[in-house]
Amino acid sequence: MTFVQLTLVNLSVALAMMLALWAASLVKRDASIVDPFWGFGFVILGWVTLFCVETWNLWTWTLLVMVSLWGLRLSAYLLWRNRGKGEDRRYAAMRDKHGRRFWWVSLFTVFGLQGLVMWFVSLPIQAGMYLSEESSLGGLVAGFGVVVWGNGMFFETVGDFQMARFKARPDSEGKVMDQGLWRYTRHPNYFGDFCVWWGHYLVAASGGAWWTILSPVIMSFLLMKVSGVALLESDMEERRPEYRDYVMRTNAFFPGPPKR
Repeated sequence: MTFVQLTLVNLSVALAMMLALWAASLVKRDASIVDPFWGFGFVILGWVTLFCVETWNLWTWTLLVMVSLWGLRLSAYLLWRNRGKGEDRRYAAMRDKHGRRFWWVSLFTVFGLQGLVMWFVSLPIQAGMYLSEESSLGGLVAGFGVVVWGNGMFFETVGDFQMARFKARPDSEGKVMDQGLWRYTRHPNYFGDFCVWWGHYLVAASGGAWWTILSPVIMSFLLMKVSGVALLESDMEERRPEYRDYVMRTNAFFPGPPKR
């Protein structure tokens, strides 16, 4: 199987998964079921790639383990966090805006778009598992990539745990979480995701897939400017008046000492 054929197989799988998920969302009347599936979708693409490549080696297994651990943790956490809460307010607002047209609008703007993004962002994993060329610096670059990925997993996992523990407190309603990792960055989970995808890329690049750099660049842009920080903070000050002070003293994305 050529690499082009591999990418087309994975594109077909990604779109088929999202089509099935869209159909389920129509039955449940809940488009936010797409969120917990996001991480698991990458796991599926990783395993599809494994059974499409002809040879399995260190790069193949390293990338598969990395994306599997990340995707399964993220999906499990979102399933737990969202259980019994109904449709997310973002999708509910879209439903109100489009009315009876929402059933087909969501197919393209929510499910179809996420399927395409999932396929494109996963290109370093697909290419890294397919190529796996050895080079004199490959081991060092791959090792550094695993460290970057591990740092991202730490920020995501610990940040999510700290936020969940904060929200479980009865006095947290309307207040701002500014302790732990959240004292150094307003979005440790998004920063962790940023590190995870650059870690994937570095491991893939060490095996010859250096040309897939646009995938982590696009993911970084989405996290910082579109669906991550920018979207979450669009109305945060209205919902939590203390957030303005938090913004003034805490870095938005990259961790750093609190400002006076």
